[in-house]
Amino acid sequence: QVPLVESGGGSVQAGGSLRLSCVASGSIYYTYGSVYMAWFRQAPWKEREGVAGVARDGSTSYGDSVKGRFTISKDNAKRTLYLQMNSLKPEDTAMYYCAAKYGGSRPLDPRMYKYWGQGTQVTVSS
Repeated sequence: QVPLVESGGGSVQAGGSLRLSCVASGSIYYTYGSVYMAWFRQAPWKEREGVAGVARDGSTSYGDSVKGRFTISKDNAKRTLYLQMNSLKPEDTAMYYCAAKYGGSRPLDPRMYKYWGQGTQVTVSS
């Protein structure tokens, strides 16, 4: 069973908006209040990049390229993570992944995360 399932990706023109969702299941479902959740993205031929993260206390971290445009949020009751993406640019085109970990540092380092979803594609056209 895949522990995290993303949805909400699609194609949009530059300047548009999308909202991604990530629903947890399995062991993460029962410990959702304790996990650190994050969004990553990976474009073809590029390394996986940290987009945004949210700690169990609600504090957030953002990658420099998305600050002021993207907002991460978490609904513990629904076991769902969100990423509101506004003012989208062609360079935001990538596969977006949801990830989870228990504690640790470096919130936007993909090597710190054990649990991953299968991804949802976002394509922004100019």
